[in-house]
Amino acid sequence: MQSTHQLDLFPGCRVTLLLFKDVKNSGDLRKKAMEGSIDGSLINPTVIIDPFQILVATNKAVHLYKLGKMKTRTLPTEIIFNLSPNNNISEALKKFGISANDTSILIVYIEDGKKQIDQVDLISQVEGHPVSLKSLPEITNITEVKKIYKLSSQEENIGTLLDGVICRMSTKDVL
Repeated sequence: MQSTHQLDLFPGCRVTLLLFKDVKNSGDLRKKAMEGSIDGSLINPTVIIDPFQILVATNKAVHLYKLGKMKTRTLPTEIIFNLSPNNNISEALKKFGISANDTSILIVYIEDGKKQIDQVDLISQVEGHPVSLKSLPEITNITEVKKIYKLSSQEENIGTLLDGVICRMSTKDVL
């Protein structure tokens, strides 16, 4: 069902990933997220190839949050923004956030010693079926991922698709 990881660089922070299929209320959830009434990032799982991709984005978001240098207003939005290969916030939210007609949703939330999330309440807001993260490859649209990250077939011969995605995410501030 869920996957919880402790961030190595921030031992007090735990990241939890919840994947849902057959979601019927994506529009309502998106609205709640925009209002800030959901404590988590609502991510389109069709453009996520591995949970490690989320952990990299989350680690960077927490790091920037602690430094006071986030580019977006909230930590959940910063996580979505950090998945993007470029610095356009609105484009990142469109590609990696959920839309009103999405049927699969990946919810990512962060807890630390001070902040705890009511997971039961969060899950109850989703009209869909929780599934294991092992189902992620069935949901991912590899063609769309390659298009978003502009990955070439030559790169796939050298490394994995995940390597190329993480590289794009990590170097966007440098290029």
